[in-house]
Amino acid sequence: MSVENDPAGKLPPLPAGVEAVLLPRAHDVGGFEVRRALPARGRQMVGPFIFFDQMGPGEFLSGRGLDVRPHPHIGLSTVTYLFEGAIQHKDSLGSDQPIRPGDVNWMTAGRGIAHSERTAPALRASGSRLFGIQSWVALPKAQEERAPDFAHHPAAALPVLEEPGLRLRLIAGEGWGGRSPAGGQDGLFYADAVLAAGAALPLPDHHEERAAYVLEGSVSVAGEAFDPGRMLVFRAGDRLALRAGPRGARLLLLGGAAMDGPRYLFWNFVSSSRERIEQAKADWKSGRFAKVPGDEQEFIPLPEERLRVRAGVQSPAAGSPTS
Repeated sequence: MSVENDPAGKLPPLPAGVEAVLLPRAHDVGGFEVRRALPARGRQMVGPFIFFDQMGPGEFLSGRGLDVRPHPHIGLSTVTYLFEGAIQHKDSLGSDQPIRPGDVNWMTAGRGIAHSERTAPALRASGSRLFGIQSWVALPKAQEERAPDFAHHPAAALPVLEEPGLRLRLIAGEGWGGRSPAGGQDGLFYADAVLAAGAALPLPDHHEERAAYVLEGSVSVAGEAFDPGRMLVFRAGDRLALRAGPRGARLLLLGGAAMDGPRYLFWNFVSSSRERIEQAKADWKSGRFAKVPGDEQEFIPLPEERLRVRAGVQSPAAGSPTS
């Protein structure tokens, strides 16, 4: 058992079934603060989830907004899910799609894609709030060089489970008896659950790796309470339930099968091959990625070459709400 980012041992011992507690680190991206739970020291992935960022909650004043200029990706899918606000997504396939609360934007980079994420002009003029999660899902080795793709799934298309004290929307994959249209690979689950005070939610026990991110309120596991801003990583095979505290709770639950080996990370690139990362760096620096239609005037340059690339380590990044 371990508690990441707790070198002084200030947090209590972990209860049975909890393998680790990950504490997010704050970053500024596109003029907005994000808190990154994955990757963490000693924990690269949970299932295929290799990045997990909480965006906000925060507010843009009139005339300001999110400005994440065009930047590249390989070897992953980006998954954007909002609670408040809106983001205008544009990519090199020609996609031009706003995402609003409850929707899912699922962009698969494969062998290479570029995109931008900004606040739309109308929303920028009036001022707006933004609150959401963006995660990255690493692609299996056999799919790393697949063709890029983009899919938008409106909130109404996602399965919702409602029981007394519980409302769960299945963002992607399969779990709790439902299957989401989002998620292009088997063996993963991703859900948004709202629990009333004292309500319990069982974790799916057929997935090899599982985690829960406490967004609001608190939850207890085996009698131990956890506050917001904690990602709880659970032991494989243990039958566990999460119980909401006296103020209720909102959770993001995620995981799936263990990945087919570690991944190299540099900036916005993920790959099972160090050489492929180097090729992507050269391609972006030389302008060989396709442009983003309607957003061709700006781009984020490749970070300094002094940044290291090695398995399990994310070098400082700047590129999307999760980078």
